[in-house]
Amino acid sequence: QVQLVESGGGLAQPGGSLRLSCAASGFTFSNYAMSWARQAPGKGLEWVSGIYSDGSDTYYADSVKGRFTISRDNAKNTLYLEMNSLKPEDTARYYCAKAQGPYYSSSFRSSQEYDYWGQGTQVTVSS
Repeated sequence: QVQLVESGGGLAQPGGSLRLSCAASGFTFSNYAMSWARQAPGKGLEWVSGIYSDGSDTYYADSVKGRFTISRDNAKNTLYLEMNSLKPEDTARYYCAKAQGPYYSSSFRSSQEYDYWGQGTQVTVSS
């Protein structure tokens, strides 16, 4: 069965960095676009970043553009999110999600694009 397991979260200071990983299994990882989303306490889901199945195109929310970098290693079935210049407002639970195809049919920001989610990893940015 499809499994998505996030790791790499934790406590970081403002201005610091973290690298999230999402280990995928149970499907042909290289055939599907993947994304990261986050949800802060009391707030709605925010789509943070997405990447095509072959890594040829990436997308970012304006709130993280220039600070976060999404990447994937199809040989290792792993999705990454490099987070730099972290801010307290980046505090949230971060989820990886599997799209239903190699690209996004409408937008990586649409929850309808996805059929599987991980359990998430907590990121807390605080001094």
